[in-house]
Amino acid sequence: MKEPLRVGVLASGRGSNLQAILDASARADFPARVAVVVSDREGARALKIAAERGVPAVFLNPKDFGDREAYDAAITKVLEAHQVGLVCLAGFMRILGPAFVRAWRGRVMNIHPSLLPAFPGLNAQRQALDHGVKISGATVHFVDEGVDTGPIILQSSVPVQPDDSEETLAARILAEEHRLYPQAVRLFAEGRLRIVGSRVIVEW
Repeated sequence: MKEPLRVGVLASGRGSNLQAILDASARADFPARVAVVVSDREGARALKIAAERGVPAVFLNPKDFGDREAYDAAITKVLEAHQVGLVCLAGFMRILGPAFVRAWRGRVMNIHPSLLPAFPGLNAQRQALDHGVKISGATVHFVDEGVDTGPIILQSSVPVQPDDSEETLAARILAEEHRLYPQAVRLFAEGRLRIVGSRVIVEW
């Protein structure tokens, strides 16, 4: 039987998407396992979640490194030590540098709470409400050198209600994130994603 894909998760906060991936990977038929979780914040709940599930949890303090490139190299060292084949960003609040992106091209995923290319960057739910859109959603995409500009893997739409607040919209989008991210990891692990130019071809 084929060995499960080893996934490294980079997270800065509460770790709800990490939890969704961990829950999926606990199923016998899921073709991936979380091998390590790395955070830039010592108090990140994601580290606690990882430790509780028996997954190596590594805090790398950005202040211990001279620049972004040195910090990114340290992340790579941890990922390689755990033989990671796919990197998942789950609320990781640092921009990864070009050298990291080049080294891991086609093997780094991110999830974003909007239907990209609409509303990239921070506060996507607030952006959606400010623009009065009727539909928002979640996007899983490969990471490139830009901010939320990489090839799109999966998307799911969420209706925006007239009385939505940033919090209520975020909560409904988050439920879709938790469904989409493990699905994207499965597709990658099963070799069913191909990047062709700026598009991702999904073999269903």
